[in-house]
Amino acid sequence: MRVQAGPAHAGNLRAVYERAWRELAATEKAPIIEVRFCRFASDRSIIEARDGRLRVRISDLLEGAPEGVLEALAYILVARLLRRPVPAKHRDRYRRFLNRRDFRRRLHLVRQLRGRKRYSSPQGRCFDLVEIFDELNRRFFGGLMARPELGWSLKPSRTRLGHYDPSFNAIIVSSWLDRPEVPRLVVDYVVFHEMLHLRFPVEHSGARRRIHTESFLTEEKRFPELRAVKEKIRNL
Repeated sequence: MRVQAGPAHAGNLRAVYERAWRELAATEKAPIIEVRFCRFASDRSIIEARDGRLRVRISDLLEGAPEGVLEALAYILVARLLRRPVPAKHRDRYRRFLNRRDFRRRLHLVRQLRGRKRYSSPQGRCFDLVEIFDELNRRFFGGLMARPELGWSLKPSRTRLGHYDPSFNAIIVSSWLDRPEVPRLVVDYVVFHEMLHLRFPVEHSGARRRIHTESFLTEEKRFPELRAVKEKIRNL
């Protein structure tokens, strides 16, 4: 379901996007702009240029955000559309809002209620992720890590080999790795890397978001042949 902003709010937002366009495009004339809040399963927002109009769809998670945050988002979206650098003050203000604990808690809840995590069985053609997880758990975590959901991605990806999704407590590995020519060591490392994300969550501080913390990087060095396995991944 798509919900349009109320008249006053929509008018204010259109004015903000018009101002951002004129400033970043260095022109006095702005296109016709339509702004809507949409029921998304994440904090994503979309801007598209079609038929001489700008169509902006903002996650309804941001509907109650302060005006300064919505203004920052406007400059970010317009800058990306125009392929301009995002003004630092707007980037930082928006990141600070997204990093707030109350917003992150709400985002996780909405993702669980509205979203779906799609993946295939952990038992692939060549590798069994449950077997790999359990073995790594014994070797590196004393068998004390609770097993999350495990699965292979539905679409093979060469750039995103794995990820841990805290909203669904799931480790997903790219099905591109489930091939005979891929060394078992590579799959072991990818699963181990995502297990570390489970153990060491992302740290949020102000506008900063640290995915690989010092503790994470220290623990990662425990993996044998770390340099060799990263070189194998590059060669793949």
